[in-house]
Amino acid sequence: MARSGKVETVSISDGGSSSPPNWCFFGWLLALTQLLLHGALGLVLFWVIYYLDGFGWRDNPTLLFNYHPVLMVGGFVYLSGNALLSYRSFGCCRHIYKKLFHTVFHILAVPAIVMGFLTVWDSRNLTVPPIANFWSLHSWMGLTTMGLFAIQVVRMLVVGFFSFLILLCCEARTAALRAALVPVHATFGLITFLMAIATCLTGITEKAINNLGDWYTAFPPEGLVVNVLGATLMGLAILMPVLMLIRCQQRGPSSISSHSSGDQDEESERL
Repeated sequence: MARSGKVETVSISDGGSSSPPNWCFFGWLLALTQLLLHGALGLVLFWVIYYLDGFGWRDNPTLLFNYHPVLMVGGFVYLSGNALLSYRSFGCCRHIYKKLFHTVFHILAVPAIVMGFLTVWDSRNLTVPPIANFWSLHSWMGLTTMGLFAIQVVRMLVVGFFSFLILLCCEARTAALRAALVPVHATFGLITFLMAIATCLTGITEKAINNLGDWYTAFPPEGLVVNVLGATLMGLAILMPVLMLIRCQQRGPSSISSHSSGDQDEESERL
């Protein structure tokens, strides 16, 4: 920027990805995704409370199992989904606040997922006679998804620790390390979310078939609720990657605009 009395501005053509129609389209997709996230959590709660007789404890293994779908959808889909969207939903906030929201959602997801696993484990073992564990495709997918999530959590802790040590020596290298790992972290997070969606779909289908049997083919009200829940989860599996890709395309022009504003502010202070 020339150091004259004029402030230079950066203009973006109407065909750029940050044009008002694209931002409007992004906003509508974001609102629809949040609606589906809340809808999935509400539907699984309605299904469990209204059709599966609610929740119980160790004295009733059948009702104890009902915590499992609610906690897994709440942890893997609702909380993890909001963690993925934290850098997109809070566009007006500073980066540190977006990162805080992202971390809080992940922290809340951990106990939900752990408790969801423990409840299904106890409900099967407390049933008379006990039900075998880890025999279905759903359970194998669930173990894989939890493994991916655990890798993400451990990686965050290890990288955070070593980043702090490197920061004591060289701040520039810390920033470079974090920047290099961002694509890996984002990719693993999206893969884990999509795996969680697939696992939830197999799980609710397995539960519906076991609970309804042949009556499932007669389109009962419970089956309709389960199908709508499944369609909601499939919608999230489509919209979440689209939102991530759209935001990546808009990051370049957005950063240009923000840098331009910063240059304008700096120049204004000099004038």
